[in-house]
Amino acid sequence: MENNEIKRETVPMTCIICPMGCSMEVTIEDDGKNKTVTNVTDNGCPRGANYAKKELLNPTRTLTTTMAVENGNLDVVPVKTLGEVPKNMLLECMEVVRRAKVKAPIKRGDVLLYDILGTSINIVACADVSVL
Repeated sequence: MENNEIKRETVPMTCIICPMGCSMEVTIEDDGKNKTVTNVTDNGCPRGANYAKKELLNPTRTLTTTMAVENGNLDVVPVKTLGEVPKNMLLECMEVVRRAKVKAPIKRGDVLLYDILGTSINIVACADVSVL
């Protein structure tokens, strides 16, 4: 791409914010350094435009998985992030959780890992686990 050349692309997208599932058309401009969402059409409400911008420019996800438990009545405890982590960091976050072990007792809502990979997002327990 030459200097000052802007690449425009229109992509179809389905909004998943509400049950309506609006089929939108999203226009993205890329100047080689930055991507920008310049237009969103066919969204039924402003939330669709916000969703499209976030999903195309900075996609994030809530991570749900399990973590190993030592000395508990369960071998693993279900866990989730208390916020969304960047989508491109999901596998790295999974690896951190996979290597971690937590000792029983555990109460639902206990923070088991703080600030995973510097994201400011904590991993919390989604169930109680008692000591054997």
